[in-house]
Amino acid sequence: MTVAVDMGTAPDGAVAPMDLEELLATRLLVQGNSGSGKSHLLRRLLEGSARWVQQVIIDPEGDFVTLSDRFGHVVVDGGAHSEAELRRLALRIREQRVPVVLTLEGLEVEGQMRAAATFLSTLFDAPREHWYPALVVVDEAQLFAPAVAGEVSDEVRRLSLGAMTNLMCRGRKRGLAGVIATQRLAKLAKNVAAEASNFLMGRTFLDIDMARAADLLGLERRQAEQFRDLARGHFIALGPALSRRPLPIKIGDVETQARSSSPKLMPLPNVPDDEARAQLFERPAELDLPLPAPPPPQPRPSMEQLLRSIEAPSSGPADETRLEKSPEEREAIVAACLAEIVADEGESFRPAAVLFQDFGVRCRMRGLADSGLDLADFRTRLSLARAGLYEAIGEDDPMADAACEAEALPEDARGVFLLLARAALERVPCPSDTEIARVYGTHSTGRAKRLLGFLEQQGAIVIRIDLRGGRAIALPALGWTTAVSDKVSAES
Repeated sequence: MTVAVDMGTAPDGAVAPMDLEELLATRLLVQGNSGSGKSHLLRRLLEGSARWVQQVIIDPEGDFVTLSDRFGHVVVDGGAHSEAELRRLALRIREQRVPVVLTLEGLEVEGQMRAAATFLSTLFDAPREHWYPALVVVDEAQLFAPAVAGEVSDEVRRLSLGAMTNLMCRGRKRGLAGVIATQRLAKLAKNVAAEASNFLMGRTFLDIDMARAADLLGLERRQAEQFRDLARGHFIALGPALSRRPLPIKIGDVETQARSSSPKLMPLPNVPDDEARAQLFERPAELDLPLPAPPPPQPRPSMEQLLRSIEAPSSGPADETRLEKSPEEREAIVAACLAEIVADEGESFRPAAVLFQDFGVRCRMRGLADSGLDLADFRTRLSLARAGLYEAIGEDDPMADAACEAEALPEDARGVFLLLARAALERVPCPSDTEIARVYGTHSTGRAKRLLGFLEQQGAIVIRIDLRGGRAIALPALGWTTAVSDKVSAES
């Protein structure tokens, strides 16, 4: 018996079915810009197939948790579980064949990628006796299988991309049928998109996305313009589970709704009167409450407590007095801690927010309770330190002009610009790609080269490569130029 899911209607008014058994064997790719009806399409497919096959939904925005009310999906909050707990849950889900929504809305992008990679990899590695058929739906797939490196660490990107590749390339033999949806085909890794045999292409406006959609559907480039004209909820379907020829379809209605919806226009409130205006700046009542009584004297701490206070120092008045430092002492401690972080090869590539916590611990271990730097200030000082400038730049320092020019650049590019400025000022050979990558906070020399290209596009630098492959970089605003590096150091 063939099981078909009614996806909507074709132009002639006939039903547009999705062959579920064929889908389990061939996988599906859905593409459409924001507002094209992509999530609505996925919901139609999930509701129509809920009673026939197990469903596992990777939901970065929490849009599909409402399926639990109508169809009994178990909602798993990815941010509330450790990686070990997610592995145990994934194994039990494959064994017990329960439908599940893994919601990741409470996590940052890197956390979402790590949680999804852990969950999907465990589904893929489940024991053979649990290889039951399951529909694995991944919304916003470009987050989990990016075409190029982003702001996340190389380790997390590799784990997430590997899990998505296994799902789409090798998941069929394990009963896992991948259904991935993306806003941008150009941002989705090609080896992941290429494994799908069924396609539903919705409205898109960028030429690069239209061209890739046309290629996947076997259309001529001039036919790609039709993707701009598609209305919300209209898609072009192609594939063994859908249609042997490109078929326009309109997606039908759904039974459940997402918690979030498109914003609607509504009238603004009336202009507030003088009393309402005054309430905006009214002092909160809790600020006028009397201060609590001082705590009673504490007993003398033990040696064990003193040792623990290195990691979590007390913030009492006595400690603040003891740790008070002069500006010169404070700056010396900050510079020393930054130098230690940069010198630690294993730590210096971690995210700035993590290094900021490490920096605070190092300062406290030197008796400095408050470094005076917030996260934004620390990012700037970390960029300087990676360029070899550990102490604050004085007004009379020639590098002060370079620091002013760097302020106009994105925060993560300033350290590289200052590294180049320092090399140019000292007339030493242009730094290698490896050194630039280290200052940029990555192991990838490819990212370093892309950053240099970006800086040249912005007019901040001019790159010159001679016939021998040597590289020199000029900084037009400063009138400085590095010495020419040899070919080996430029490519290393």
